[in-house]
Amino acid sequence: MSTDAVTFWDGVHAARPAATDPRPNVRLTETVTALPPGRALDLGCGNGGDALWLARQGWHVTAVDVSAVAVERLADLAHANGLDDLVALRQDLHESFPQGGFDLVSAHYLHTPLDLDRAIVLRSAAHALRPGGRLLVVDHGSTAPWSWNQDPGARYPSPRDVAAGLELDTSGWAVERADAPHRIATGPDGRTAEVIDHVLLLRRAA
Repeated sequence: MSTDAVTFWDGVHAARPAATDPRPNVRLTETVTALPPGRALDLGCGNGGDALWLARQGWHVTAVDVSAVAVERLADLAHANGLDDLVALRQDLHESFPQGGFDLVSAHYLHTPLDLDRAIVLRSAAHALRPGGRLLVVDHGSTAPWSWNQDPGARYPSPRDVAAGLELDTSGWAVERADAPHRIATGPDGRTAEVIDHVLLLRRAA
């Protein structure tokens, strides 16, 4: 496991108070609410809002993050809320990908200033889908005032660019959604700002 990645993300999470009731991402809830529960994988689970919400909807959830701080906090929350179908695991996606087949793989804001080949990770996620399963990739499409990357020249690949970079056989996976909606977001310090999400939803052929 990459010492740099562990140290960086443990530091990020340790610097924030532990969330007692983290909220799910809106792009997850609007996409998944109408789907029948199954097996879900949350990549880069962070404070666990998405994983907890999925488990409460009846999904069997595997949540992974490189940060031991994030994973331990999520495991404690799952236990305190009686969510036995949620398993939180520490895993470095730069080195390996979780085993198993899934009906949903969610990757929200899987960005890092450290070494990670996202295309390989997301391609692995697409191949981990069961027939009919979906991969939801939500990326930043703009720079928020609290973003760690404040480079004015930062480029945000479009959802179609992300899909093309996965080099998937179009007979095996179909794009169900690829757009860039706006929303009002709240940062860690309480500030609000309008941001853009890049949303990609892929479905594996049944």
